[in-house]
Amino acid sequence: QVQLVESGGGLVQAGGSLRLSCAASGNIFSVNDMAWYRQAPGKQRELVADIRSGGSTNYTDSVKGRFTISRDNAKNMVYLQMNSLKPEDTAVYYCNAKAFTGPIHRYLELWGQGTLVTVSS
Repeated sequence: QVQLVESGGGLVQAGGSLRLSCAASGNIFSVNDMAWYRQAPGKQRELVADIRSGGSTNYTDSVKGRFTISRDNAKNMVYLQMNSLKPEDTAVYYCNAKAFTGPIHRYLELWGQGTLVTVSS
C-alpha cells in the first residue's frame, strides 16, 4: 500500500516557526511533483507550495519569503519550513505527491491525512 504520512504540525505563537515533514512509503517506483496544500476552516483547499523532481519550486503569494519547500529524493520525503507564522496560516496542511507506483508503474496522485497547524496571536 502506498501512502503519505505527515508530521510536524502543532500550536505555535505568531512569529514562530514549524517544520512539516511528509514521507512517501510503499511500492513506489518514482515520485514526480510533491506539494503542500492547506485548508482553513470554512475555506477551500489551496496550494501552498510545490516542488518538481528537479528541484524547481513555486509558492502562493501569501507565503513567499516565509515558507520554504524542499525534498529528499533518496528518501521520498518533502518538507515545509514555515517561518514568521501568522494567525492566518492556521489550517490543516496536506502533503501531496504524484508518483509511479506498483509493479506496473501506475501513475497516482497521493494525499496525506493532514496535520493541523495552529498559530495563536
